[in-house]
Amino acid sequence: MARPSAETIAKIPLFSDLEPRELRRIADSFKEREFSAGDTISSEGKSGAGFFVIGEGTATVTVKGVERATLGPGEYFGEIALIDEGARTATLTAETDMTCYGMTFWEFRPIVESDARIAWKLLQALARKLRAAEAR
Repeated sequence: MARPSAETIAKIPLFSDLEPRELRRIADSFKEREFSAGDTISSEGKSGAGFFVIGEGTATVTVKGVERATLGPGEYFGEIALIDEGARTATLTAETDMTCYGMTFWEFRPIVESDARIAWKLLQALARKLRAAEAR
């Protein structure tokens, strides 16, 4: 089963400070998921337990009924769901047949619980994201 490469994972801001060994550990935890054109991948306001990297295909991002973006290969969504099981902030719908690589909160949690270096780097990345959001 294919998985995203460590290089692909390193491009995601949440994981950009991780060492190659740590990136491989994260990448190896992803599982392949297939979606058909028209499938709803995640729904705004519903809880989300997964983080996805798009391998093939495209998805439309809709917020409050307004189309906001189209995501394609190498792009990702749901990273905060790895930390908190809160409600999704957007609806994602597959425009085409898609292959994604996903990881759930339950698959991710043992990684950060067993490796304090990874946990610390993720906390720093989340703090940067929060500061950037507050500066807007």
